[in-house]
Amino acid sequence: MSKAFMRKAALPLFGALMLAGVAGCGNRPDLIIGAQTFTETKILAEMYKTLIEQKTGLEVKVIPDLAASPLVLNALDREDIDLATLYSGEIFNNHFPIEQTKERAAVLRQAQEGFDKYYGFDWMDPLGFENTYAFTVREQVAKEKGYKTISDIKPDAATMRFGVDTSWLERVSDGYPAFQKEYGITFAKAFPMELSLVYTAVKNEQVDIVLAYSTDARLKAFQLKTLEDDRQFFPPYDASPVMRKEMQERYPGVKEAIQPLIGMMDINTMVDLNYQVDIEKKSEREVALAFLKQKGLIQ
Repeated sequence: MSKAFMRKAALPLFGALMLAGVAGCGNRPDLIIGAQTFTETKILAEMYKTLIEQKTGLEVKVIPDLAASPLVLNALDREDIDLATLYSGEIFNNHFPIEQTKERAAVLRQAQEGFDKYYGFDWMDPLGFENTYAFTVREQVAKEKGYKTISDIKPDAATMRFGVDTSWLERVSDGYPAFQKEYGITFAKAFPMELSLVYTAVKNEQVDIVLAYSTDARLKAFQLKTLEDDRQFFPPYDASPVMRKEMQERYPGVKEAIQPLIGMMDINTMVDLNYQVDIEKKSEREVALAFLKQKGLIQ
């Protein structure tokens, strides 16, 4: 099967214009890094840029705010960008045939093998954290009740108010109905809302538990506790650098330049880095440089 197995979505206009502007300007840098709209991908892009420039001497440009992973993948495929951060659970979005599994190593293996075979991408090993859905309660409540895992809340679920992203309530394979079946948990009442509002709702005690993202800075800002998904209901979404193999062959030092980041960032580290940007209002580049210096990767 050719790598054209999936070419479903046209590039969103804004992202396409940004990429076209770089590609058509006549002086394309040696390497272009793409980053999605959310903070951690921009921080990581600045880390990649710094390490690559310092270790290889290449000229590197970061293009931020690419709307979503499909745009990033299309941009990589079209050679508009050369490197980006992607998440192993991307395999569940119908890019190529897969074995249905939630086993972390198996999902990563399929991402690495599948995007190599069908797209010619080098999907590197994980950076050390994943960004996925996470059930979250106030830290004080978790301490008082002894909540550590999702299963721990089962005796109290029938009295708990649940704040949740509207779309998740209706999703078939990994939404609320499937969750109820897997965990045997049904909350007293579910309050659908914009995902950005769930953090404030649980902080202000308007709800008791929310479905959040596992690396969101507001987990730290609002003193929220993430509960372990002890039945592995949610698919793994391990973050990895992904690059075009053709680019890697042209510039063989690129992979080696960013290799020290592999396995370096656990989830608490990523939450803290996001916090510095989203809450303390530092720039992504400032945070990236400080982290690299702290780890001894740059002077």
